[in-house]
Amino acid sequence: MVVSVLHHLAAACSAGLLLASAAHAEDASPWQTDSHSQVRLVAGSRTGAVMLGGIAIQLQPGWHTYWRNPGDSGVPPRFDFSKSDNLDSVTILWPAPMKFDDGAGGQSLGYEKQVLLPMRVVAKDTGKPVVLRATIAYAVCDKLCVPVEAATELAFTTVASTEDAALTDALNTVPKPATVGDANPLSIQDVKRTGDKVIVDAVAPEGKTPSLYAEGPTEDWALPIPTLDKHGPPGVNRFSFALDGLPSGATADGAALKLTLVAGDKAYEYNVTLP
Repeated sequence: MVVSVLHHLAAACSAGLLLASAAHAEDASPWQTDSHSQVRLVAGSRTGAVMLGGIAIQLQPGWHTYWRNPGDSGVPPRFDFSKSDNLDSVTILWPAPMKFDDGAGGQSLGYEKQVLLPMRVVAKDTGKPVVLRATIAYAVCDKLCVPVEAATELAFTTVASTEDAALTDALNTVPKPATVGDANPLSIQDVKRTGDKVIVDAVAPEGKTPSLYAEGPTEDWALPIPTLDKHGPPGVNRFSFALDGLPSGATADGAALKLTLVAGDKAYEYNVTLP
């Protein structure tokens, strides 16, 4: 009888471990590994039609990958979710980037070591599973750049995900929407245009040197990275950039720009319209 009870307990424990392992496995897809990086999908807890997930990229020391706007050189990541099941839409959220020398006298924007890109996943039918199938194309660079393409798949079925804390941390690194002239200690106070030059005045907490990034209304705009004027007005961080890199036939008049201001662990995003 004792042997029988022990046998059943062992079987139950074994089954429990298998179920726990299966539940954990549903929180993330297997790592897809290449020579300098690896990538996978992660899923947050499923609570309704809109779910939180992420694309995790890990990089070898000394290597980096790119933000949605790669800067003076580089290739932004591309994602194809067209083969997914029961998927209405995916919105990628981008943590604030850092700057790298691109080896050609310019600067690139992106991430080193690791990054988790949060994404909002919307189901077509809340009563059915969502299976996300993603083809992810990105570049990893040291002195040279290497293109990478990976195919990943993950079902969003987990009720309580072990990835929730990591996804929350990643969300906290995504620039928050803000308005020009607001009272944040880190903020853009004024944006003006002088001919083909844009001037942006920002304030930042004492001891913090901010960075500013500018994007056009469409991906084919390639605006330069704004430079900080070392001789700007007292108490003001004055940035400027030329209206270069516009696609053929485009005009800057009335253009909707996106400005991202970063200092330390704080970042804000501004939508502005040029006069």
